[in-house]
Formats: sequence, C-alpha cells, structure tokens
Amino acid sequence: MATLTRGMAVRGTTAMKHVRSFAGFPAFVANAPATEVSTLGNGLRVASEGGHGETATVGVWIDAGSRYETDQNNGAAHFLEHMAFKGTKSRTQSGLEEEIENMGGHLNAYTSREQTVYYAKVFKDDVPKAMDILSDILQNSLLEEGAINRERDVILREMEEVNKQEEELIFDLLHETAYQGTGLGRTILGPEENIKSLTKADLENYINTHYTAPRMVVAGAGAVNHAQLTELAEKSFGGLPTNPPSSLVVPTDEAQFTGSDIRIKNDTMDRAHVAIAYESTGWTDPRAFPMMVMQTLIGCWDRTMGGGKNVASKLGQATAEHGLADSFMCFNTCYKDSGLFGVYFVTDQYNVQDMIWYTMESLVRLCHNASDEEVERAKANLKATMLMQLDGSSPVCEDIGRQMLTYDRRMTPAEIFARIDAVDAATVRAVATEVINDEEHALAGVGPIHELPDYNWVRRRSFWMRY
Repeated sequence: MATLTRGMAVRGTTAMKHVRSFAGFPAFVANAPATEVSTLGNGLRVASEGGHGETATVGVWIDAGSRYETDQNNGAAHFLEHMAFKGTKSRTQSGLEEEIENMGGHLNAYTSREQTVYYAKVFKDDVPKAMDILSDILQNSLLEEGAINRERDVILREMEEVNKQEEELIFDLLHETAYQGTGLGRTILGPEENIKSLTKADLENYINTHYTAPRMVVAGAGAVNHAQLTELAEKSFGGLPTNPPSSLVVPTDEAQFTGSDIRIKNDTMDRAHVAIAYESTGWTDPRAFPMMVMQTLIGCWDRTMGGGKNVASKLGQATAEHGLADSFMCFNTCYKDSGLFGVYFVTDQYNVQDMIWYTMESLVRLCHNASDEEVERAKANLKATMLMQLDGSSPVCEDIGRQMLTYDRRMTPAEIFARIDAVDAATVRAVATEVINDEEHALAGVGPIHELPDYNWVRRRSFWMRY
C-alpha cells in the first residue's frame, strides 16, 4: 500500500508567513503544478509533477555516492553506473541498447558525492517500459567478471580525460584538501588502484548496502500520471528491502572542514587555475538561501561577455577594468551538512596575486558593504535563474529527485520565491560574516602559480581592519 500526499506541505510559523505572501506572485509561480508524493510500504518514495506534451522523464535517485564509500571501495558507485548498462538477467547489452533506441528514448546515469541517479526520457506511452528497464538494470545487473575487467580500462581512460579538464581537477583537489580524511574528500571515480582491484563481490556488497527502499526516490515529470507511476513503482521496486543485511552497514561520515591548501606548480600550462572556498551550509540550513543570493552577488564573468566593466558584479567590474583574468565564477556547493562557497578563476601567471587580492576584497565586502540595491537585483536574477533551470521534463525530474533526497519534500516555486524575498542586505551581511569574516579557507591551485601568495597572506585578507 502507498500513502499519498497532494502537493508539499510547508511547515512552521515562518512557512505560514510565506504561504500568505504567495498571492503577490505571478500566476505562473503561485499556480505552478503540484508535486504529488506517495510512499510505498517498504519506504520507497514516489514523487511526480504531471504536465502536458508527449514525453516524460522518469528516474531513480539514490542516497548513495562517493561520500558513503570507504577507502577500500571508493569508486564503487561510479563503477556500478558503468556496469548497469552491460546486461541483466533478462536483457543483453545489445538488447538493452536496441530496446531504448527503438523507443526513441534516452537512458543515462550519473554519480555525485552524495547521489547516484538513473533516468530515462521517453514518449509518455513508453513510461511502463522505461520503469521496467530502470528496475531491471538496478536490481538484476549481471556484473559479469569479463565485463568488469573490460570496464576497468574504460574508467581509467575516463579518469585521464577528467584530469585533463582543469576545472574538474581543481574541484577534486579543493574537496581533497577541504575535507581531508573524510568521505567528501574522496573523488567520485576513486583512486586508480581501486579501479583496478574492485571485484564483483565489492560491487554486490555496495548494492546490498545502499540500494534499499528508504534511500531511493522514483521521480517523474512531464506527461506522467502519478497513480500510474506509483503502481509501476510498486510493481518494479516493491520488493526492495527496507534495510541492508545485518552484516552490512552504511558508513556514517561527518563532514569536517580543514583550513588548508594544495598547490601543483606546472610551468608547461599557460594558465593558472585557482579555487578558494569557505565552509558554508548544508541544504537544510536556514542560511542556504542567503548563500544563494551571495553567489549571485559575486556572479561570474569571462572575456567573451559583452558587459565588460559595466556588469553588476563588483568582482566582474574589477576583473574587466584591470584585465585580471580570463574568467571567474562564484560557486556554492551544498551537501547535507556542509558546503563550499568561493570563487574559481583562470588567469595568466602575472595576474595571480592581483586576482586573488580582488577576489578576497569582493568576498569580504559582502560582510560589510552589501547594499539593498544590489541584493534586490541579485534576488531577481536568482529567481530567473531558478525558473530557467526548470525548462523541460528532465530538469524538473532532476529537481524533484534531488529535493526529495535532501529535504524529504519538494518546495514549490512560490515557497522558493518567498524564501528568496525574505533575504535582505542585512541578512547577507550577517551570513557572510559568519561564513567568511576571519575564517579559515581551503584553496587549490594548478599551473604557473609562482605568484600565488601563501596561506597566511590569503588568511589575513579574510577580514578588514576597518571599514
């Protein structure tokens, strides 16, 4: 039996204030489609937002990723993502590929530090087939030894390609130093020795440990019917266990931030890549939305943009006016109980020190001089960005699955707008002071970084002596 909730209830007195304010929002926000949620008897959650059209996206979001691995099996979640498409007890690899192609569908998967996702985009009449395929690859993959050995080389080549992408490398290094010795510091692909040594038993143990019903969400968006999706989920995933076998335990791993840096000098590179971050907040922290506004305030910029020194971002203005960098972007990476807020920039070897100085000036400025005018502009930009990210059934399905795992519910656009509206300049300054002012940082640098100042130089610029 499944229990059904229509829409998503908003809890608490603050939330009630938000509800009363929804009337002032545009109709496309206040009257957005409801997200329906059901819970099966084994604890599996089913969530969907129905819509018009002929296509739908359905998928399974799993509360499992590299954070919940150990040093011995780090890389297992990503390895399983590869193995899921290599054949099941009832489908060969070629048969699976032909079945998806004959439907005109798209089947894909990805792994992050906290989540593993498998999803399919298909015509609405093929939703039952898609659910059957997702169920099959998640519960009945053969994990043949020969296929495992062949896939090792594929993943090792993928690792080589990832390490050639400086942005990917920088953020892996940033996590490694910021969360050293903890799960969030591990890479998603895992170390090379694990890729070469993981066995079928390791992968099966990972499945039995993490692929339990309460840790999974079936999400759907587009031309889906919630009652049908719940029925299909019951048929396909109703047999999932509620708990792992008694011999298997999900690793618990508290996030621990360490102020530190990691530097890889490489004079053969023509550009320096640097990322600096402060420990921020998890998804459910009250400061999460002010942090999103702060990210928008710092913004992003690159040489191809037409705005130049007239962009709203103070760091963008300085970068364009003084020719400090090729590009920069502010990031706000959230996890369950921690996060990284900072700036990543790409510049030449002669501007590294100047760029880090202006970056620190812009970050600390949020603690003291964030104005009402720029905060209101950032809030409007943030609202627009969030709505544009929900353009299509696949992004909506992604939003549903992620929010169900992080919040155990899905916030409506109206609630999101209300939470953004509740942020003012004083809130931004207060949260920035807590996160940035005179706090330890983590930094990663790769390339010709001779002029990148040492840790203490940067640390001393995390506060202003007077303002």
